[in-house]
Amino acid sequence: MIHRRRLAVLSLALAAAALSPLSAAAQDRGVPARASETHYRTARVGDVNIFYREAGPRDAPVILLLHGFPTSSHMFRNLIPLLADKYRVIAPDYPGFGQSDAPDHRRFDYGFQHYADLVDGLVQQLGVQRYAMYVMDYGAPVGYRLALKHPERVSALIVQNGNAYEEGLKEFWDPIKAYWADGSATHRDALNVLVTPEMTRFQYVDGVADVSRISPDNWVHDQALLDRPGNRDIQLDLLRDYGSNIPLYPKFQAFFRQYKPPTLIVWGKNDKIFPADGAGPYLRDLPDAELHLLDTGHFALEDKLGEMAPLIRRFLDRHDAALRARAATRTGGGR
Repeated sequence: MIHRRRLAVLSLALAAAALSPLSAAAQDRGVPARASETHYRTARVGDVNIFYREAGPRDAPVILLLHGFPTSSHMFRNLIPLLADKYRVIAPDYPGFGQSDAPDHRRFDYGFQHYADLVDGLVQQLGVQRYAMYVMDYGAPVGYRLALKHPERVSALIVQNGNAYEEGLKEFWDPIKAYWADGSATHRDALNVLVTPEMTRFQYVDGVADVSRISPDNWVHDQALLDRPGNRDIQLDLLRDYGSNIPLYPKFQAFFRQYKPPTLIVWGKNDKIFPADGAGPYLRDLPDAELHLLDTGHFALEDKLGEMAPLIRRFLDRHDAALRARAATRTGGGR
């Protein structure tokens, strides 16, 4: 009986260790061993249901996680628990992605300004007045448009393969630029390749040294959602609208210079979609930004979570400590 009981305890301990998202060494670098549970919720914003993941204390500093194409808040599933012991983490799905509604593209505006407005509506419903933003891929123009609306609300930026400079739009974008130029059916149809299983897998494995580290669940999950009836047209509408972001790049850059949000850049340098050419220019407008080019591809979190999570955590903790120190000084608490 005692022997069986000891075996049961040992099994539970081994199971707990296996479930730990990062190694003990990573935890020593500032990543918590335990964190709060993630909740999966839906809010009605305007005339659409927005799904979001939320974790962490409700009165804690907020981190808004804004996902890229062709994924959803699913891309943050492993990062969220590593931040949520100390921060309130909110990760929405845009309409047409993940678990949010996907109305017919003929009666719904699939555009980046609309997405920014919907995210704005969501965070206001949640009572959030200030937030750090993690922006990746499509999340960059969504987040930066949100920053133009409410610059005073942005406390910090974490940028991961999210473009705001024309230097970052290289050869990959040439057929998309052709579509921007004339909007023709021929150029639209040429982009069908971007929603195929081969391209979805490519975005996860290209530029990754050890592909065995990347779970195929990623592209299977994303492709199942891309293959929903009508979703191809949603994605092609968004690819057309992405061109509307380019004229806003000077405004995004002016926001960086004027408001100088503390910024961490963690960028997969082997990404062919948003190459490292787009990372360095941030330092022109944010010279105090912290830049890390990682030896991986587009979805860096899938490959380099063990490196990225401690960098993100230390950045946020330093930023949070600086904010608290300034607040204490203003109220006389620092005397």
